[in-house]
Amino acid sequence: MFQVGDVVGRKSYHADVHFRIISISREKGTAELKGIDMRLCADAPLTDLVKIEDDYRGKMQEQEMKRTSSSIKELRSKREQGEAYFELPGRVLHIDGDANYLKKCLGVYRELNIPVHGIHISEKEIPDRVFSLLKKIKPDILVMTGHDAYSKSKGDKNNIKAYRHSCFFMDAVRRAREYEKNRDNLIIFAGACQSYFEGLIQAGANFASSPERVNIHALDPVYIVEKACYTSISRIISIKDIFQYSLSGSAGLGGFDTRGTLRTGKPKMEE
Repeated sequence: MFQVGDVVGRKSYHADVHFRIISISREKGTAELKGIDMRLCADAPLTDLVKIEDDYRGKMQEQEMKRTSSSIKELRSKREQGEAYFELPGRVLHIDGDANYLKKCLGVYRELNIPVHGIHISEKEIPDRVFSLLKKIKPDILVMTGHDAYSKSKGDKNNIKAYRHSCFFMDAVRRAREYEKNRDNLIIFAGACQSYFEGLIQAGANFASSPERVNIHALDPVYIVEKACYTSISRIISIKDIFQYSLSGSAGLGGFDTRGTLRTGKPKMEE
């Protein structure tokens, strides 16, 4: 018997993504799932689920931690400068529909010396709250993410009704653009796994997921933010660099030319 909180995979997908069960309908014989490492939500028959053993999950987590640590070290090493500058990176507001993912992201932001304000809000509530949060926090970069999913059975990829949460992300982007229309003054990343990429870009996002409707990793938004924070205001953010560190690459993330937010000065101030 499966229980809420169990870590499972879907047999029909060879258990390629690990999920946590968040609710079970015994009458329908289905479970509602949220990805542990991927920003994906799904419904699945209980008969299609297989429990993931703790030992195997532990090994996967260890590999994930090593990969993340390696990426952080490489990103930080690229920032090393020969001269004594001080740096003022852009400020970030990260709104996440998943509290656990937000916690993971905040830990990496801290390691990368990125000034961030993180808030957990369900995807459905983000459109109603984003404007007031922008007025209060006044960030340079806005991230709105969580979980999403695309279902071919509900329509083609240009049908907003075929997506779990893309409509809320799109509405939230529009509200954010009411606050700041200039895409260099407020850089926006929006979306999650399999999100309606074209709709999010048209709504006003600088960067979004998912061009090929693939899954994106929990930390993929952080790699976009790092480049936005630590690219000079005199330069355009390198999309190529973003793809280098993200798990999903150009299939999962996309965007257009956007100016960085980093300001540097001399002499370096004592901490």
